[in-house]
Amino acid sequence: MKEFIEPPIQKIFGGGDFLIGILLLDTSFPRLLGDVGNPETFPFPVIYERIEGAIPLRVVKERDEFLLSSFIEGAKVLQRRGAKAVTTSCGFLAIWQKEIASAVDIPVFTSSLLQVPLAYQISGRRGRIGILTVDAASLTEAHFEGVGAIGVPVVVRGLNPASEFHRVYVGNHPNIDLSKAENEMVAEVSALVNGHPDVSGLVLECANMPVFGKAVRKAVSVPVFDTVTLTNYIWSGILK
Repeated sequence: MKEFIEPPIQKIFGGGDFLIGILLLDTSFPRLLGDVGNPETFPFPVIYERIEGAIPLRVVKERDEFLLSSFIEGAKVLQRRGAKAVTTSCGFLAIWQKEIASAVDIPVFTSSLLQVPLAYQISGRRGRIGILTVDAASLTEAHFEGVGAIGVPVVVRGLNPASEFHRVYVGNHPNIDLSKAENEMVAEVSALVNGHPDVSGLVLECANMPVFGKAVRKAVSVPVFDTVTLTNYIWSGILK
């Protein structure tokens, strides 16, 4: 396991004693503002632990169980380094929410999908919760079970494998056409919400999607939740 060293300048909110630890996949793609892998995304201090060998393919498509012990050890390392809560940089780690959370003594929130039951409850248990994921075929009932979302009515839409977002974030490429990716993202969420009028809330599964959060929220009329909204919420709960 190889430690990821964050840039030296952190935006500090409320002091440096209450850190959010983030388990990072082993990636080459850009970490833009809005991405959980960019410390400037948050108005409070974060620390990172990169999980060596955890490339997107092994986590998203292969669900490689050999990686679980590495993620657990990474969470323990973050706790020892002073993290007061731990999240991850991939929504598909929902499948190991229970295992990672039970291995440490601090809160663990692996995936934005933890907000699916919340979104349904605050919407009056009406309609369905829309989920935009990077790969619909790989998002299974086991992921929803991991975050306690079994029984919540959902409609899932995956990104086109030929899309710019998929090419960069699943294919692990270092360069991105930002405008193209944003336009594709807006088109996908619009198709999801407009095609299913009963959608009462939207959860963005992928931890890289908040990069386009502003454009997404302008495109739809329902509440939108993602990894950043969840991290901000957990931070507010642990801040002393």
